[in-house]
Formats: sequence, C-alpha cells, structure tokens
Amino acid sequence: MTILCVKTRTVASRGTLPATAIEQCKMDNLTKKQRRKNMQAIRSKDTKIEILLGKILWTKGLRYRKNDKTVFGKPDFTFKRHKLAVFCDSEFWHGKNWKHTNKKIKSNRRYWIKKIERNIQRDKEVKKQLKKDGWKVIRFWAKQIEKDSEKCVLKILAATKLVN
Repeated sequence: MTILCVKTRTVASRGTLPATAIEQCKMDNLTKKQRRKNMQAIRSKDTKIEILLGKILWTKGLRYRKNDKTVFGKPDFTFKRHKLAVFCDSEFWHGKNWKHTNKKIKSNRRYWIKKIERNIQRDKEVKKQLKKDGWKVIRFWAKQIEKDSEKCVLKILAATKLVN
C-alpha cells in the first residue's frame, strides 16, 4: 500500500515508514470545507450547556454575569457577591479522562494533543489564581449539565449559601 503524506509531501509504502510517521500522515475523514464549517460552529460562549444551566439558574432567582472579563479566566457564570466562578467545560476541549481520550484522536494528533493539554493546564492555572483571590470555583462537565442540571444548580445554590 502506498501512502502520501501531505505534511511532508512524501510517498512511501507501508513497510518503509515507521508507525509514527504513518500515524502523522493519516488524513481527516472530512473535506476541508466540511472541517471548516464544523470548526466554525464551535462556540466559546453561549453554548447549549451554558444556555441550559443559565435558564435554570435564572428561574431559581439567581442573578449572574456571563463571561465577565473583569474576573480572571472569564468564567461562564460569575456571582460576584458570593465570589463564585462557575465553568461549563466540554469533555473534548477540556480533556476529560485525558489519558484515555487522547488515544482516540486520529488526525493531526500533535496539534490537538498540544492544544488540549494547554487547555487543561490553563484550567488549573485559572482555578489556582481564583482560589488565591478568594473565589470559590465550580466546574461542570457538559454531560453533567445535560444529564442532571438540577444537581448542578443545587451545588451552585449551596456554594452561594442560598440553600442548605
């Protein structure tokens, strides 16, 4: 089997390339146009999980700021009076079960692994700085919010001391 590596612009048979080189040369299963459309649809704020959690918080009478730039790390929800920062993290972008998940990345591995590991590191730095500044930090995974949003809200209410 002959493989064309777009990165290095080389052609080789499977037997002559090391496995890592073949791995790096695997192509995306979407066209460039499809991948672009897919990536453009990914949002950094006002995601489905943020909207879902925000609506429930609002109906419970909690008032918050969204993506407040004055708070380090721009949390998805901030409750300044209670010094509470809430983050809604997607499993892929923030590396849930990263040691297992990173093996599932098939294309452009070097780029995605570096990017997601930096996201994980940044999340730790933000949490450390906010705690140092006297903030409480709560992070929810997207699936947590989707499956049991009421439990997430109760955790926020408890942190704001509005419920026991």
